[in-house]
Amino acid sequence: MRFRFAPFIIVVLMAAAPGLASAQSANALLSMQSSFRQVAQRVLPVVVELNVSEVVKQRGPTRDFPFDWFFGQPRDQDRTPPRSYRQSGLGSGIIVRRTGDRVFVLTNNHVVDNATDVSVRLSDQRTYKGTVVGKDPRKDIALVSFDAKDAVSIAELGDSDSLQVGDIVFAIGNPLGFESTFTMGIVSALGRRARGDQAVYTDYIQTDAAINQGNSGGALVNIRGQVVGMNTWIAAPTGGNVGLGFAIPIANAKQAIDDFISKGKVEYGWLGVQIGDIQDTGPASQIGRDLKVQGMKGAFIWNMYRGSPADRAGLLPGDFVTRVNGSDIHDSGQLTQIIGGLRAGRAYQFSIVRYGQAQTMSVTIGVRDDQDKVAQPKNLWPGMSVLPITDELRQDQNIPAGVRGVIIGDLADQDAPASVAGFKQGDIIKAINGKPVKSMMDYYRSLNEGRRTVTFDLLRDGTDVSVGMTR
Repeated sequence: MRFRFAPFIIVVLMAAAPGLASAQSANALLSMQSSFRQVAQRVLPVVVELNVSEVVKQRGPTRDFPFDWFFGQPRDQDRTPPRSYRQSGLGSGIIVRRTGDRVFVLTNNHVVDNATDVSVRLSDQRTYKGTVVGKDPRKDIALVSFDAKDAVSIAELGDSDSLQVGDIVFAIGNPLGFESTFTMGIVSALGRRARGDQAVYTDYIQTDAAINQGNSGGALVNIRGQVVGMNTWIAAPTGGNVGLGFAIPIANAKQAIDDFISKGKVEYGWLGVQIGDIQDTGPASQIGRDLKVQGMKGAFIWNMYRGSPADRAGLLPGDFVTRVNGSDIHDSGQLTQIIGGLRAGRAYQFSIVRYGQAQTMSVTIGVRDDQDKVAQPKNLWPGMSVLPITDELRQDQNIPAGVRGVIIGDLADQDAPASVAGFKQGDIIKAINGKPVKSMMDYYRSLNEGRRTVTFDLLRDGTDVSVGMTR
């Protein structure tokens, strides 16, 4: 069903009838009001109230606590048996699917994370016992099910990718216990990144539609009544709504729903690299100039796990990833999100810049669960990051004017090959396998040329040192 929406027109006439809108303006407002009512009637039944409870254990003071206090004995709460009590919480959810008598409700992971009991209350006050089907903290998404023989309204999932800033949206949920609350606003921004403890495997829709505690897991819908997002968190110094609400785009949740139902968990794609961003300003801008990617958007591969999907596909440290599966890569955070959403076992096209030359390669994505077998520090190659020697670094590190090379800025892990071989922060790499290193380009060309054993000529505290690593 599609709703016709009249433009938002408010006309104040100051002539013959001050304070009264013209008949045309009044009709436009009535048409708009009718559209809003239809949206509300359509979506209120698909948003439910989730009441959750969990058992919390807390230690209390020892029985002889007053005597310990008076006689100066240390207070040892570990001797006290933990006290259990039940804690309740409230959130919202969206009815997204039905299979036979089993109904599925999408919500946030933080709503049901530690729940021992979940009850689902519909807008018409029918209440059912809920079961957590699966939950995922990486995207802050969870799925709850309940059994119902009667008719239940199911949400229509829209296209969050087609949203634009300025679009009218409505937020539906149960803020502060006020069930079935319907608020209106606009899309304030798109592609917002997580902050603090928020999930990082998704971006967010920002909206000024009023969202408060209890709205988590509720629906953000468009003017057609289609769900385009799931309300998740607010930025509020005072704890209440200040017009900064954030919703997970429904496109980021659709695959998770299928994964929860079929596998009980969300399956993430895995590449097997350590990535970062190259800045275009400051001392780090020399990296981009050396590698001929200055001013380009993308994600830089610092290190790579041997035996990972990236390694098997032929990606190398020093590669700059600019595009994956038809999507431009703006930075390392976006690459992480995109890789996580790709299907394991499938091949995708990667556009990269290597040694200043653009090229395309096919990469078969792995399953993130497999990283435990491969993503160990001992497999991280080379296990360090280097920087060009800029005038600022030369002055800060007292590097003689005639010394050329790259400087080790960071060691990834104490068990990674670079650390095990004895490299140290501040070491200057002057040559690799006998070839002089004068730039980042020289470093990566020599590092990646394929030899089993790589020998580095270093300058450490004014002394020449030779260090070898086995690939």
